[in-house]
Amino acid sequence: MRLIVQKYGGTSVADPDRIRHVARRVSKAYNDGHNVVVILSAMAGVTDNLIDLAGQAAQSPDLRELDVLLATGEQTTAALLAMTLRDMNYPARSMLGHQAQVVTDRDFGNAHILEIGTQAIENLLTQRNIVVVAGFQGTDSQGNITTLGRGGSDTSAVAIAAALKADVCEIYTDVDGVYTADPNICGKARKIKTISYDEMLNMASLGAKVLQIRSVGFAKKYKIPVHVRSSFNEEEGTMVVSENSGMESVMVSAVTHDKNQAWITLNKVPDQPGIAAKIFTPLADRGIVVDMIIQNTHTNGQTDLTFTVPENEYDMALEIEKRVAREIGADDIFGKKEIAKVSVIGVGMKNHSGVAATMFAALAAENINISMISTSEIRISCVVDEKYTELAVRILHTAFGLDAE
Repeated sequence: MRLIVQKYGGTSVADPDRIRHVARRVSKAYNDGHNVVVILSAMAGVTDNLIDLAGQAAQSPDLRELDVLLATGEQTTAALLAMTLRDMNYPARSMLGHQAQVVTDRDFGNAHILEIGTQAIENLLTQRNIVVVAGFQGTDSQGNITTLGRGGSDTSAVAIAAALKADVCEIYTDVDGVYTADPNICGKARKIKTISYDEMLNMASLGAKVLQIRSVGFAKKYKIPVHVRSSFNEEEGTMVVSENSGMESVMVSAVTHDKNQAWITLNKVPDQPGIAAKIFTPLADRGIVVDMIIQNTHTNGQTDLTFTVPENEYDMALEIEKRVAREIGADDIFGKKEIAKVSVIGVGMKNHSGVAATMFAALAAENINISMISTSEIRISCVVDEKYTELAVRILHTAFGLDAE
């Protein structure tokens, strides 16, 4: 008897008909003799509507109370699925985050899971119940309801799968797997049968929206196989697993893009110890993530420093850095929003030379200028003007032989 954890996203439980469809899929796994734990998101659009309601109630909603409100979305779908399964004569029991013993820190709105107590779920499984858990939520050590941030139900699912030592965690969504590029902008993109945790981590951090990055981190840490598949058909999806030797033959596995990017440049910054800390600490204190950093040192004891931040945090970051520039005596500060990050990713890059040359040559052939470059063992990222994003993705997809035949 296998233990399967299934997670269904918002579009998969968008209305009672879709919930009945999910119930039939869950019951099939149960009928096949498996133990099944189901993790649910809120219905599509519900979380956004709740946020809007909070905004109507208060100009700056209290974060603790906002989490209490947002958690009701997943509570609704968990109860509805359990009702539906019981109406089909299956023994189902819904559980909220605290009942499933999901313990988090107290970072309301973006809480991190500290531990999961498995006893309550295991007791129900021993009695051959289908356990339906509200995703996206937990409680802190004081019993306060917390939520895990956008995509948090993915994290709930993989974390619970890890705690229960599940055989597989199936992530059901509105796409049928992980693709070599966004199919909406690259018609020749094809579904990847198997991808490594590290490749998926990079894809999630570089613009791919299929899996939430924290969930992939859990899967890698606890070696939980994750099957990304569609809830709208029966096709096999993409397996996210540990790296294996077969993956090394593929130099590049995917091309990703991220338009939520902007860069800030400080000119003629004093080149001395402690300056970088003065520049980046205020951003960290405000929770602004800095990604790519380039430093060009002059011969006169000064340096130019450029870095990228999420575009939706650009205005705040620029105001912070204007104050920093005055404090450290920088000559000038400016930035740009209309940029994008395009990346190639693949574990095979570790054993192949010439990946960067191929990437740069392909972009140059289309007169696409590269503003910034960042590399790691399994990825290369380039910042380009936003208007060239789709073209860059398509030509790189072709250049690395990823086009569907």
